Amino acid sequence: MDAAARNDPSATRLLDRVTLHLALLALFAGFAQFGAVASLADVARHFGHVSPTGSLSARVGLSSSVLGLGLAVLRLASLGALPLASLADRWGRRRLLRDTLLVGLAVTAAAALSPSYWIFVACFALGRPLLSTASALLQVVTVELAGARRRVGRLAVVAAGSGAGSGLSAIVHGLIRSPSAFRWLFALAVLPAFGVAWLLRRVPEPPSRDETVLARLGRIDPEFRGRLWRVAVVVGALGLIAGPANGFVFVYGESVLHVAPSRVALMVTSASVTGLAGLLASRYLAQRWGRWRTVSLGLAVSALAATAAYGGNVTLFVAGYLLGVGAGGLVTPVLTALGTEIFPHHLRATAAGWLAVAGIVGATAGLGVFGLVGDAMHQSGPAALRWPAVVTFLPLAWTGLALRRLPDRSGAELA
Repeated sequence: MDAAARNDPSATRLLDRVTLHLALLALFAGFAQFGAVASLADVARHFGHVSPTGSLSARVGLSSSVLGLGLAVLRLASLGALPLASLADRWGRRRLLRDTLLVGLAVTAAAALSPSYWIFVACFALGRPLLSTASALLQVVTVELAGARRRVGRLAVVAAGSGAGSGLSAIVHGLIRSPSAFRWLFALAVLPAFGVAWLLRRVPEPPSRDETVLARLGRIDPEFRGRLWRVAVVVGALGLIAGPANGFVFVYGESVLHVAPSRVALMVTSASVTGLAGLLASRYLAQRWGRWRTVSLGLAVSALAATAAYGGNVTLFVAGYLLGVGAGGLVTPVLTALGTEIFPHHLRATAAGWLAVAGIVGATAGLGVFGLVGDAMHQSGPAALRWPAVVTFLPLAWTGLALRRLPDRSGAELA
């Protein structure tokens, strides 16, 4: 859609509706992806051996390294998002969005039949790259259809959809209280599949402005690799924080701090308020401070909040989690806009795939470090994960500075 069309009031209203459709699709993907995290404490109890006293492993049912390794496998499986996302530069955005969402939701639902922990991990690992690809393409399509002034705002709406999907997963998990609650949660992932095709029919294919065809999947032109590396470092740092910070939230809250599952679900749902505040602030601060300063602030707050959340008591847990979600809302749309608008059309989806890989590698490394430090410290009680948090999160507070020298295209239409 060209600049003249974007400035037409009727076209703007159309794009508003399209953005809502994209947000609903992001909700579907967020619901399916967050199910593994929301149900992790139930899964650990179901497939492990729980003791009310003793070490962290005894309380949870599985050791933190086993849980971390399982979550890391899920993250590593998302590396398949790179070749899949690259296909969108050849086949078109909508076609790949439809296929990856439909198959990803179906495979995730199949995890409901898992007979063991590692089969559960394998099922989710099959669906994760498809859903990661869909999430990356939703962001690319949002940027390509939006005008320069509305880019961050529309990305915030789509990010809110993804967050709502995660929150819905937490709510459903909190409402279904039975030994097989996690199985019902996974099975529900198949329901959104019936709305995918209907929503995508109302989303236009972004116009191609460059007829260049890449020589091979995943290739980035040399002149753009420096930009990609800078953004990838920051995306990786954000993943390194978010991976363990979000991945262990239910296990830590329910099994270590002994907060009722319904209260943990309420906390996660309430985080939608702070997340929305962060999303609203993202557009305001990006316009006044610029992209990289806004991302730097959000990343620093994310690191500090995640450290506080695992500090050892319920108050820090709730406050740190809520603040961390708000900081994530601040970072996500701005970093996505910056990491998309600095690349030409024929590389945009491929770059999104590489950035998804960076986030996956960061989250995997974070889960590994967090779990290994937790096992090495041999601590029990509420402070069992305090040092893993300090070691994993605090060193990353400065990494937003890597974005300082990137070109600012916040006021320019996409090439």
